[in-house]
This record gives sequence, structure tokens and C-alpha cells, in this order.
Amino acid sequence: MSLMAEMRDAEARRSKAERKLIDHILGEPEAVLNTPIARLAAAVGVSEPTVNRFCRAMGARGFPDFKLRLAGELARARPSMARDIEPGDSGSHVAAKIFEATAASLSSAHNSLDTGALEQAVEALDRARAIALCGLGASASVALDAQHKLLRFDTPVVAHTDIINQRMLTASLRPEDCLLCISYTGRTRAITEVAQLARDSGATVIGLTSPGSPLAKACSMVLGVEGGEDTDLYTPMTSRIAQLVIIDVLVTTLALRKGDDFADHLEAVKRSVAATRSR
Repeated sequence: MSLMAEMRDAEARRSKAERKLIDHILGEPEAVLNTPIARLAAAVGVSEPTVNRFCRAMGARGFPDFKLRLAGELARARPSMARDIEPGDSGSHVAAKIFEATAASLSSAHNSLDTGALEQAVEALDRARAIALCGLGASASVALDAQHKLLRFDTPVVAHTDIINQRMLTASLRPEDCLLCISYTGRTRAITEVAQLARDSGATVIGLTSPGSPLAKACSMVLGVEGGEDTDLYTPMTSRIAQLVIIDVLVTTLALRKGDDFADHLEAVKRSVAATRSR
């Protein structure tokens, strides 16, 4: 497990001092790289030996080694994302940049995935009476992909990619329903309003979006995806791949949660589409 993922592991047993350190480091990881141990300890309100013990618990030899490992992870998570496509790039250069940026985006999404929020989201989907999915623009295709995968389950599911239908949907949601709102930036006002309307109806709202965004603040729980794409100029590319992978993680974890009995249902679904294929 990566250093960032280990710190984000909500199930790990931590002392109060360790939790304070983790919150501070995750809040400003770049700043920590240039912070002496004495200043970090003072900022968090713990002792320097406590900081060193925490670093060793994370697998480092001490605070300097911890900072080296942290710097390496931060560098691996973002190097290619800043390599924007430029006029005059050849096809081979475009391919290299997009493949590298996608790999970096997936690495960043993996490192920042909140496993506690993932488990909460899976539990909400598992107990839902019905599941609705909403996405606009580039996120609409992610919502439709999620619908395709969730149709294999025995819970009614529908995806809406039109804002009028999305707003109408919120009027029929109940506290036992679950809505998944998808937006890379989380700044699209329309989808944020849909999330808030759904919350007002009592439904559980999961956001697959940028942490700290307006949409994230309107949701019951958030599966965070953040990256360095310039979506004002280009349509989201690498971020969409990260969203699709998180959907795969969500659906697979949900299937495992259903247990062995669910395998019979999946087999029935498979038989239902078998006649559509040529032999």
C-alpha cells in the first residue's frame, strides 16, 4: 500500500496524535516537504518524538526518510498531468502524453482513494431500494457505464443525462434510495443543485467528484477524484478513465458484499443475453 493510501485508510487503528498528524499532512502534503520536524510538531501540537514514531510506524526510518517517500509519491502522481498537448505535437508525442497522463491519473486516484468512503458507498448501494445515476457532459458517459454494470444487480437502476429529467427524478426519491452524482470538477451548478434536491428528499447522495468542490459539499459522502487536467480547454480525458475505474471498484466490491448466493443471479443475467450472440 502506498504511503498516501495508508494514511487515508480509515480502518487502521491510530492514536489521537497520529490522526492529527495525518490530517495535517494530507491537508498540505507539499508544504510538509519543506517543513522542519520542530515546526511540524508545533503546528500539529505534538512532540518531535511523536512525529518520529509516526514516521517509523509508516515504514520510514525517520522524518527525513518519510519526506523523501512522500515527495516520491507526489512526484509520481502528477508528473505527466502537466504535460499539456501543444500545437505541432506529432501523433507519437500526443500518444505518449495521453498514455503517461492516464497512468499518472490512475496512480493519483488510487493513492487518494478513501477506503472508508468506499465502504460507506457500497453499503448505501447495497441497502438501496433503487439507484439513480446522474452525469452531464463528459460525465454522462460515466453514468451510463455505471448503469450498464449495475443492471446486473437485483436493485432497480436508472441513469439520467438530461438536467430536466434529473431534476424531475429528485421529486420521487425517498430516504431508502441512493443517487450517484458524477462530475470531474464538481463545479457544474446544475448537478450540484440536483444533489441538494435529492438530499432534501432524504435520499443518500454519493458524489464521484473533486474533493472540496461545491458538489462534494452537497453530497452525503464523496469518492474523490482529483487531477491536473485543464477542462476549460479540453474535454476531460484521463479523469474520465479514473472515474470509470472507481466505478469498477465500487461495483466489484458491491458484488463481493452480496455473497455467494448472488452468483446465481449473475448467471441468470448472463443467460438472458446469451441468445443475442452469434455462435
